[in-house]
Amino acid sequence: QVKLVESGGGSVQAGGSLILSCASTGNDFDWNCMGWFRQAPGKELEGVAAIRAGGIFTSYADSVKGRFNISQEKSGSTWYLQMNSLKPEDSAMYICVADRFQCWPRPGSYSGQGTQVTVSA
Repeated sequence: QVKLVESGGGSVQAGGSLILSCASTGNDFDWNCMGWFRQAPGKELEGVAAIRAGGIFTSYADSVKGRFNISQEKSGSTWYLQMNSLKPEDSAMYICVADRFQCWPRPGSYSGQGTQVTVSA
């Protein structure tokens, strides 16, 4: 059974940093696309960042460009979201996603349960 598990969320003051991790297990195939989405209360699911296998191609939401960085381990089973200069509007449940094909701009076929990020002013 494929499972994605996020970690690293928490509470931070505006201007601070957090790094999220997503570990995948149970997949007997390689991911072609890995990413992060987020959803705040009362708002729609929003794509944050995605990375293609090999790490060369990345995509970011305009709202996080220059502040967030997505990366992956060489094994391809774990990926990260480094979040810097956090703003209160970044507060949301962050959900990692993955797919054998596409996971941007729509989420992939697999997703985790999410990790909460709260940024205080």
